[in-house]
Order: sequence, then C-alpha cells, then structure tokens
Amino acid sequence: MSVFVDFHILQTVPPSCVNRDDMGSPKTAVYGGTVRARVSSQAWKHAMRGEFKKENAAGYRTKHLKNAIADRVLMLNPILDKVTVEKQIEKIMKTKISNKLWFEFEDEEKTKTLFFISDKQVENFAELIINNETDIKKYRDALNNNPSVDLVLFGRMAASDPTLNVDAAAQVAHAISTHAVQNEYDYFTAVDDLQKEDSSGAAHIDTTEFNSSTLYRYASVNVTELAKTLGAGSTAEAVKKFGQAFALSMPTGKENTFANRTFPDMVYVTLRCDQPVNLCGAFEKPVRKSDEGYAAASEKAFLEYADKVYSQFAAGPEKCWLSDLSSGLSLPELLSQLEKAVNDKTNEV
Repeated sequence: MSVFVDFHILQTVPPSCVNRDDMGSPKTAVYGGTVRARVSSQAWKHAMRGEFKKENAAGYRTKHLKNAIADRVLMLNPILDKVTVEKQIEKIMKTKISNKLWFEFEDEEKTKTLFFISDKQVENFAELIINNETDIKKYRDALNNNPSVDLVLFGRMAASDPTLNVDAAAQVAHAISTHAVQNEYDYFTAVDDLQKEDSSGAAHIDTTEFNSSTLYRYASVNVTELAKTLGAGSTAEAVKKFGQAFALSMPTGKENTFANRTFPDMVYVTLRCDQPVNLCGAFEKPVRKSDEGYAAASEKAFLEYADKVYSQFAAGPEKCWLSDLSSGLSLPELLSQLEKAVNDKTNEV
C-alpha cells in the first residue's frame, strides 16, 4: 500500500509578474480553451526551497562542488594546503567509472551540470578527503547518505553516475488561474534627478506586462517513498515542512514592483492510499467573473468537483482537512493534524 498526501491551494494574487517567459511577459497556458495565468512548478519549487532554508532543511545546487568540498576540508582541518586539497578532490571527482569520468568538468573550477547536495554530504565527502581515502565506493556512499529534506522531495539527477540519482518523492503542478486572464501593460517613465529644471521629458520610458488571478495550485507527496529514504521517524515532519513551504512561499519575480505577496484563500489537504488526484478539472470550464470576485466561486466549484470525482471515479480520501477564510481550522492547526496522521499511517505501514 502506498500513502499519498495531496495539497490543493486557491490563492488570489493582485497585479503581478510572478513568473516571466523569455520575453519578460507573465507566463500563461491555454486550458479549457481559454488563456490562463500560469506559474511554473520550477519557479514555485525554487521559492519553496527558500522556505526550507529557514528550517535548516535545504541543500543546494551548484557547479562549484569541488570548491564547496575544499572549503569544508579547510574548515575542518585548517593546516592543510588549499592547492593540495583541491588537487586531491579533483583527482577523486575525475576517477574513471565505466570508461567515463565520475564528474565531468566545464572548466578547472566548475562541473558541467548542477549537482544537488546536502550540507552533511559535503561534510562526509570532506572527511574522506582528510583521511586520504581512495575507495570511490565510500565517496559514493557519502553523496548518497544523509540527504537534505528538499533533495529527497524534489529529487536529483546525476547523468554521469546514475547511482547518485534520487527519485523525487513530491510532484508539483504548474499553477494556473481558475479563470481566463488577459495580460495588461503598465506604462512608466523615469526622470533624471540631476537634469536641469527647465528640461522636459523622461530619461527612460518602458512598459511592464502583468496580470492578476486566482490560482489553483496542486502538489502531492509520496509518503511511502519519502519514508524509504528519510525513515518513518522523520517522514511526518518532512511532510509538514513541505505543506508549510508550499502554502507560504511565493516566487519573487518583480516582487519589488508589485508587492504581490499574499496568503492562500483556501488550503485543502487529503491523505490517500490509492493514488494522487489532481483536481484541476474543477476549472476546465473557467470560473466566470461576477460581483463576488473569483475566490469564493472557485472554492465552490472546487469542492463540488471534488465530491463528484470521489463519488464517480475514486474513493474519497482517508482523511481530509480544509482551511479557508471562513474556517475554524487555521493553517498551523491543519499542519499539526496532518503531521500526526502521517506519523500514525507510516507507523501502521
């Protein structure tokens, strides 16, 4: 039996450009035949990792792996020579495995690809360097054991060595608006503060594209897979941290321009033992504009659709929690109850 926790969030965002495309426009997607505002899963996962850092549960992605390990070696043993240490690390990283380098380098300092690593893994690798270890298996173990919470949740791919791959225990969907949107433009000018008083005109003229929307956000955590890596004792806390990070994070695109940071209008969480269920179908028919706005109508459409899906196609969740603007259940209370339920379920399994 596999256990899943699904997170469904409705969140209204004012005029903003949270996530831009290559032209600087807010990202969009066509869904249900209409254009929707969109925020990519990558953008929101990056914001979530910022929340994990506050909880000391985050690793980091870097091409400067050699330097990160060297710095830790010298911190643990300052009497060592930096150049000698770097050469030793590079020799290990360039060990040939199956006729190819363990890590391929872009130049003398950087690997070709980003590598996701936890602080503890860096420390374990550094300790092996200090002990002059030559067994590559022990270095592999150092990079596989003691992963950070976000590494286990979001996964790691190491093309040069598949044994370092970590399957993601979490899925995060692209957020889309529950209704149709049309991007708008803000025309702005800037003046030169040192120009002469009799001068006219602006020193800079431009436009910024933006939209506003009520977003449907969805993510799922495979609790069973998470427990295999973290252990049953740490899984419930990790799920709670994921839920908190997902609910409270916000991508930082143009945040100084729009000050668009908001809290969710609704957080609905389910614990299931069959499969994850994305309920975006509630908005395949876009919510229509009204004097009541979009948030309340979106929540109504969502809850009605969830009931239909549970009665027609899938069993209802084993447990569910709803926190919204009229609910007596606060987000901290919801997350605490979720943590207890996950802990009970993992111990039961």
